[in-house]
Amino acid sequence: MRLLRLLKIFLIASRFGLDQMVLEHEALAGRTRRLIRAMALLQFWRDLEAPRAVRLRQALEALGPIFVKFGQVLSTRRDLLPMDIADELAKLQDQVPPFPSDQAVAELERVYGKPVEQVFALFAREPVASASVAQVHFATLFDGREVAVKILRPGIASIISNDVALLQIAAGLLEKLWADGKRLKPREVVGEFEKHLADELDLMREAGNCSQLRRNFKDSPLLRIPEVHWDWCANSVMVMERMHGTPISQIDLLREKGVDLKALSTAGVEIFFTQVFRDGFFHADMHPGNIFVVTEGKDRGQYVALDFGIVGTLTDNDKNYLAQNFLAFFRRDYKRVAEAHIESGWAPRETRVDEFEAAIRAVCEPIFDKPLKDISFGRILLRLFQTSRRYNVEVQPQLVLLQKTLLNIEGLGRQLNPDLDLWQTAKPFLERWMSEQVGWRGLLKNLKREAPQWATLLPALPRLAHQSLTRSAQGNDETLARLLAAHEKSQRWIVLASILAAAALLLELAHRL
Repeated sequence: MRLLRLLKIFLIASRFGLDQMVLEHEALAGRTRRLIRAMALLQFWRDLEAPRAVRLRQALEALGPIFVKFGQVLSTRRDLLPMDIADELAKLQDQVPPFPSDQAVAELERVYGKPVEQVFALFAREPVASASVAQVHFATLFDGREVAVKILRPGIASIISNDVALLQIAAGLLEKLWADGKRLKPREVVGEFEKHLADELDLMREAGNCSQLRRNFKDSPLLRIPEVHWDWCANSVMVMERMHGTPISQIDLLREKGVDLKALSTAGVEIFFTQVFRDGFFHADMHPGNIFVVTEGKDRGQYVALDFGIVGTLTDNDKNYLAQNFLAFFRRDYKRVAEAHIESGWAPRETRVDEFEAAIRAVCEPIFDKPLKDISFGRILLRLFQTSRRYNVEVQPQLVLLQKTLLNIEGLGRQLNPDLDLWQTAKPFLERWMSEQVGWRGLLKNLKREAPQWATLLPALPRLAHQSLTRSAQGNDETLARLLAAHEKSQRWIVLASILAAAALLLELAHRL
């Protein structure tokens, strides 16, 4: 079975001339080049007039949904791919024919252990959406709540296992046949793809992501996240609140329904930066198919997010790195950009700041000949990754996800409002966040966070310190005197720390009153 699949992959790759993409590379070994050229002569009838990126996209579409999904993930690795290929692969649409409704019902009955009619008051057998790993049906619970039921494709795990194994073989061949293959890290890219699929195959994990985002944006006037109905969820089934709205891609319809597109574009930027810098937890698959807009009632203009299989997380170190880089970029402070790389640990400690600064300046200075509203955050981050690679900076997966999401947000925002100035929208948010992290507000925030622990620890410190000093100083009067002096000094610091803690608590109390 795997051999037949491999033969099909080879035939489709040959039909779309993917061998020519390898042949075009100057670093190809001589013997391999001659072999590929001979094979190409035997297929003289092929029509290869389309650009290479278009042919690659068409080949992935012909190979089926798993390869389409691979192309989508591959398109996020703009730090590795040529720009034309990355842009073309980003156009891949995962529109897959649905699997039979009888199979969907059978899977539900297997999970619940009883007929579907005993689980849902109404269940629509016709799916409303279908993707590579799952499809969605609408239903109604017996208490009247409308829900969306997401069901994994039967047998999808074995299909994915076989196709990923073939991709690993292809990646290994690419590394051996192509001199530049190791730099592109094809096996690591396939491994990253496999991890994404593993996450998407566990719908309980997706439900957890959805629940976390909903909690983060509880009572938000900007974004709505569906409620998860946990009693009906399993690894292969996810049941959530049914959301109503208009797809964000239908801009003319949004305008007809009275939605303020300018305000909508600004809100989208605020939502993104809130997820990234406030929460460090962001929806990383925000293409138009996963975003709706409420067009009726008092919540008109609110975003609705769907499909939570892929999320990104950022540490405090990541967030600090991003904020400092963005602010330094738009101030043209390239030395600060270089220093932020080294301080954050992304660049080796031995990197010369002046050399790194010069490289960043050479790449980024031409960008600022454009108006600010025409400058792409995502493109800047991409250029930063590409420049950093020359200095042995390993681009972190979470930052690649962020860059891909940022490009999506920029594209959507400028479709809604071509004059959107992303920098002017984001700059106040970034500056406020930096002030809260490193200014006096950050100090008070940290004091308030630590104060409850001090309340337990501080009263015991004098006793513990005295016991330790007494044991250590037995038989040594000079040492005892020195340690007791240190003990008195430490007590003064304890008093000072207690005063700071009390001040922080009083500030918190005053704030709440």
